[in-house]
Order: sequence, then C-alpha cells, then structure tokens
Amino acid sequence: MQVKSISPLEDGFLRKLEFIALKPKILYYYGKSPGEAVDSEIKGEKNISEKVPDQAYARPKTVAVVGARKYTKYGEEWAYKIAYELARRGVVIVSGLAYGIDSIAHRAALDAGGLTVAVLGTPIDRIYPARHTGLAREIVDQGGMVLSEYPPQEILAKDEKLSRILNSQLGMRSAFLKRNRLIAGLADLVVVVEGGVKSGSLNTAHHAMEQSVIVYAVPGDVSRSNSLGCNRLLGRGAVAFTEVDELLDELGLKIRKPEESLKQIKKMCSTENEALMVSVMLRGVKTGEEILAQIRQKKDFSVSDFSVTIFNLQMKGLIKPLGNNEWMLCV
Repeated sequence: MQVKSISPLEDGFLRKLEFIALKPKILYYYGKSPGEAVDSEIKGEKNISEKVPDQAYARPKTVAVVGARKYTKYGEEWAYKIAYELARRGVVIVSGLAYGIDSIAHRAALDAGGLTVAVLGTPIDRIYPARHTGLAREIVDQGGMVLSEYPPQEILAKDEKLSRILNSQLGMRSAFLKRNRLIAGLADLVVVVEGGVKSGSLNTAHHAMEQSVIVYAVPGDVSRSNSLGCNRLLGRGAVAFTEVDELLDELGLKIRKPEESLKQIKKMCSTENEALMVSVMLRGVKTGEEILAQIRQKKDFSVSDFSVTIFNLQMKGLIKPLGNNEWMLCV
C-alpha cells in the first residue's frame, strides 16, 4: 500500500476536520478518501476526460460506530447490524480499527459492499493492532481509507524528539484518546454500541458533543459493566438508539416501501436533468457511460451536466456509487 498525504482543505470529505479543536494540518493515508472516490466515479476512469466542476466533490453521509474492545453477543449483533444497514444505504462507516466493536463495524461495512474509514492513533505505516493489518488492506482494496495524523516512521526518524514521544505512546491510551477527536470530527452522527465507564468510545462521544454532532447510544443491561458507559451517555444528552431507520431518518435517508420510494425519488428531483437521469436508471442502466449515452439520445448533455446531476442526486440520498463507474438508485 502506498502512503499519501493531504491537507483537509484539499478534500471535501476531510474538510469537516477544519472545524474541530486541534485540527490537523496534514493527514497521511492509504487508499482514497470517500470524497475522492465519489469524484473518480463522476469523472469515470475510461471514457470521460472532460474537466469536472469543483462542486462535484461530494461528501457522503458518514456515521462513526464505536464501542468496547470487550463486547457481548448483544453488542456484536447490534454493531454489525447498524454498520451493515447503513453501509448498504451508501453511508460511510468510520471507526478506529481497534479490537471489538470497531473491527466489527469495519467488517460489516465491507460485507455490505460499502466504504469504511479507519482512523489510527499510530504512524500511518504502523497499523495497530498489527493483527488488523489484513483488515486495513481489505478496507483499502474495497475503496476505503486508512488514515492517521502521524507520518510514516521513515519521516518520523528524522525528528528524533517526536519519534521518541510517539514510540513511547504506541499502544497507550493517550494516543487513542487524541485520535478520537478525528473520528468524531468526520462523522455526521456517532453511535456508541457498548462501553464501560472508562471506555475510549465515551471519549469519542464527548468530542462529538463538543462538535455539535448528534450521539446515539445503544441502551444496555444495567447489570452489565460494559453497558454503564452507554447508559450514562443517555443521561448526558445522547439519544437512545432504537432502530436503524431512526439513523437513516436523521441522515435524510429513511427507507420506504418500494412504491413509496419511487414516488419520493421522482418528487425529490428538482431539475429536468435529475428526473431524466432517474428515469434512465429506473430501467436498470448503471454505468456512467451508458447513463450519459442514453440521456444524450434525448437532449444535449455535457460531462459537466452529468457530474453536477450525479452529485446532486447523491447528496439527496437518491443514488450511491457501486465502484467501477457504476451507480444505483437507493430504492
């Protein structure tokens, strides 16, 4: 995997980090940003070469799913269900690649064919825990992103003082607590599935609340120690999670019956171009080239028109990218 670097200001997905405390100036990553992934789908990788306008850089809906390293069957089932159902609807799942709920959330997103972002508390080329190196590769291979604010060790070695500090913190709680502000900062919603009173996931929730990001907590058995953290969050302003539909509704992506969905999709098309693209996709056309070709049979339709229309439909939650320059309606 190749390490790349980027300023949050350069990317529509990462730009949200400009509004958090201790905002990072440079980030290091493997894979590609979900914003970058959307843009590459819009441009197309084969036949579409015209310049895509700036507004085509999309920011897909993003939810952080975090929780305890030591989890119960109840926590495992809900973490998987939440992340899977959201990812299936085109929501990006953010978590910390840690043991437990974090890795379950990443796995669920991958199984759903969705995008997921792992935020590390270590140098980008020092995947932690090492046992999750394979999971990190899967995330990247499926079009997701592994992200860190710390550069590769080769660069760190040139700064002896910083290298010594980071090496002393590797695997320590403080490094991951600092990382949690990035997880919260990238999210439109944060869901805490399980966690004791000292769980790092509560720290992520507190960062989210400070950033005015809505936090959901999965209520748990009051007799279990790893439910205490979530239950306490409920008394401090978190919303009690009851069903995935509630999250989708908050994100503007609520699932409807097929016939209701079709009516709603058509109703939400605010331009002739949007309505025309939806009508083409309702016939089962998925690839960017085919969509463009069929619309051009009916009217003049430039690549710029295509990219803006795709962007607008995705921002309304009506379509999602499948990869390989293919798109589908969220019906």
